[in-house]
Amino acid sequence: MRKIAILSVNHQLAPVAVREKVAFSAHKLSSALKQLNKVQGIEACVILSTCNRSEIYSIVDSNNAQQILSDYLATTHNVAKEKLDPYLVYFEGDDALKHICRVATGLDSLVLGEPQILGQLKDAYHAAKAADTLNKLLEKLFQHAFSTAKKVRTDTQIGSSAVSVAYCAVKLSEKIFADLSQQTVMLIGAGEMIELCAQHLNQKGVKKMIVANRTVENAKKIADLYGAVSISLKQFSSVVHEADIIISSTAASVPIIGKGLIESALKTRKHKPMFMLDIAIPRDIEPEVAQLDDVFLYTVDDLQQVVDNNINNRNKEKTLAEGIVIGENKKFTHWVATLPNEEIIQVYKKNAYQIKQSAVEMALKKLKNGGDAQTIITQLGDQLTNKLLHTPFSNIKQAKAQQLNHCEFCIPKNKAKKS
Repeated sequence: MRKIAILSVNHQLAPVAVREKVAFSAHKLSSALKQLNKVQGIEACVILSTCNRSEIYSIVDSNNAQQILSDYLATTHNVAKEKLDPYLVYFEGDDALKHICRVATGLDSLVLGEPQILGQLKDAYHAAKAADTLNKLLEKLFQHAFSTAKKVRTDTQIGSSAVSVAYCAVKLSEKIFADLSQQTVMLIGAGEMIELCAQHLNQKGVKKMIVANRTVENAKKIADLYGAVSISLKQFSSVVHEADIIISSTAASVPIIGKGLIESALKTRKHKPMFMLDIAIPRDIEPEVAQLDDVFLYTVDDLQQVVDNNINNRNKEKTLAEGIVIGENKKFTHWVATLPNEEIIQVYKKNAYQIKQSAVEMALKKLKNGGDAQTIITQLGDQLTNKLLHTPFSNIKQAKAQQLNHCEFCIPKNKAKKS
């Protein structure tokens, strides 16, 4: 019997050392999908692979769906199955439906309500579509997950609050500058936090970014990803006046930006406001910089408080989001229940057209041979009526016979008493 089956290795159970072993690289995803789709029992499949999860979404016609999927995952990545088993989570039927919706809405994410996972899920869906490994049921499942995620985003505030320091930094800068795309941003450092800030700023349409770092090569790696300029820290003081936004996160043991430097920069800028964010520990920017009138200086502690408050806000919205998922899943379950009827109708419709085509061809042949038109048309009508009614009449008789056989109040004819 066909069923929705999902196999997951995710951040809730598996450490990064395990997750990286079962990750699917983008350039091998298409071949992996096609290989899986050829496995006996697999009717359709989608593979999602991110830093936090590797998941197989499938339609399976087998009683051993879990074993089929886990064997495939272990074999494909050349990992011993017994080493992988403790980190596998399997979902089937209604549980699978609930899981994909929780993933799409960010309810299952490391950061509750984060929006990136929906885009990643859509990418996985499009990859499967390109590889031709979808069928009607799996296609409908993903469309359902996408529409459910959209409803959760629209009807709740679960994704409206920043819950990472990098994302919060960008949101905070938007309160100072209405249009970030027109601002020049200076990023100091070359670590993960700076790269995340660059990513978020790029998504906001920032066109001019400068990445400064002690080692220019490391700055260039980030700069090249987002069309930014890379410079060394030695060059920083000569261009700092260009920056409307400065975000700093280095490993320096003492502050690298002093009050005097920013004072000079403000004079060159004719006191145009500067937004400065110090997310380094120890701090990169002297606290005295906050005393300057045209500077908005924030530290990582300021942001962390905002992040904590926003996480609490998202948790409050979680219950509402869960309720939406339950309600939308009832609609999908109803659709799945009607699917067999749809398939029967499609088969009957196809057969009916074949019967019509055959009957019409025969009638035309008789007409061509000089047969009486009225007689041929009458015969055609009778033939079509009889053939089209044959299947439903047979089904009705069969259903009635089964009903009589299972009726506990009916007396079989051979056992009926004579009056």
